[in-house]
Amino acid sequence: MIFKRKIYDELLRWKRTDEGRTAVLIQGARRVGKSTVAEEFATNEYDTHILVDFAACSSEIRDLFNDVSDLNRIFMRLQLEYGIELKERKSAIIFDEVQLAPKARQAIKYLVKDGRYDYIETGSLISIRKNVKDILIPSEEVKVHMFPMDYEEFKWALGDTATIKLLQSCFSTTGLLWVMPRTVS
Repeated sequence: MIFKRKIYDELLRWKRTDEGRTAVLIQGARRVGKSTVAEEFATNEYDTHILVDFAACSSEIRDLFNDVSDLNRIFMRLQLEYGIELKERKSAIIFDEVQLAPKARQAIKYLVKDGRYDYIETGSLISIRKNVKDILIPSEEVKVHMFPMDYEEFKWALGDTATIKLLQSCFSTTGLLWVMPRTVS
């Protein structure tokens, strides 16, 4: 079961407004659902997608991004490896755990400039020095942060769509505002 997450709406905004001019990087802690939401988004919003999981792919796939002088070769190799046809402006390529393949992240500049496909990156510990050593961080990258489920998402996961609306109504009609008490030192 895939849970509804608020970040999905941020990804929709990115897709509609950027129209392939940038890649989106979903960053956050481990195990919060970055890969799941990226794949769900690509499945729902594109005709086809390829998920390149850098934690599990072959070294040949990882090494494809060491030389980006021939993008046709890269796209052909990805389609052959994953058995999925990429369709111009209707397909997405997901770089999952991109922190494990810094050269793939650096290649985003050229991939985005090419304009054929959209790119979604996921990663944790993405800014740690060893994960960005000796690469140029692409300016064509929009970063969105994903956090663990908040209370509203948790209630949605339980099938409860009423509680949050009721709480919002109570607070807005009564004018109640909870303020964190100050500690006196």
